[in-house]
Amino acid sequence: MENIAQHIEALIFTAEQSISSQEIAGCLSAVFNVEISSNEVEHEISELKVKYQSPDYFYELAFINNGYIFLTKKEFANTLNTLVQQRNRKKLSTAAMETLAIIAYKQPITKPELEQIRGVNCDYSIQKLLDKELITIIGKSDAPGKPILYGTSALFMDYFNLNSINDLPQLSDIQPIENEIGSTNDI
Repeated sequence: MENIAQHIEALIFTAEQSISSQEIAGCLSAVFNVEISSNEVEHEISELKVKYQSPDYFYELAFINNGYIFLTKKEFANTLNTLVQQRNRKKLSTAAMETLAIIAYKQPITKPELEQIRGVNCDYSIQKLLDKELITIIGKSDAPGKPILYGTSALFMDYFNLNSINDLPQLSDIQPIENEIGSTNDI
C-alpha cells in the first residue's frame, strides 16, 4: 500500500461533496484488496491536514458534514471570486451559441454564408465571439469581395474539452426533439 496518502488525497479531491473516512476506507480496501480501517484513514488524514496548513498551499483539508473536503483558504477567496465573476460574464446568448455552433461545424466560413444559414444578421454575435476569443479570423475567402473566414479558437477547444474539431458530436448523432402537444394518452 504505497502512497496511501496520495490515494486518500485523490479521493477527497475528486469527491463532489465531503467524503467520510468510512467511504475512503471502503474504496481503498477495494483497490488494494486488503482491509483498511477508518482509523488508519483518519491517521493519514491528520498528517495531510498538517501538510495543507503550510502557506505553500492555497487550499486546506477541512472536515465538513461528517466528511473531508478541500477548500480554498480564506485569504484567497477574493482572488477566486474575481475569476468566477469574470467567467460568468462570458456566458453566451442563444444567438451567439447558434452562431458558434455553425462556425464550429462549417469552418472555415464567411459571414455571408453564416447569415444565409441563420437567416439573420450575425454582426453582433460574431463580434461577441471574437471578444470572448472563442472564434478567430483565419484568413480571407477567394469569393468576390474577399470576405473574412472564421473558425474556432484554441480557447474554444479548451472550453469544450476537445482535442480536435473531429471530436465534435456528429450531426447525424444528434436526435431532434419532437414537438408534442399533450401526452400520448390523449390520442
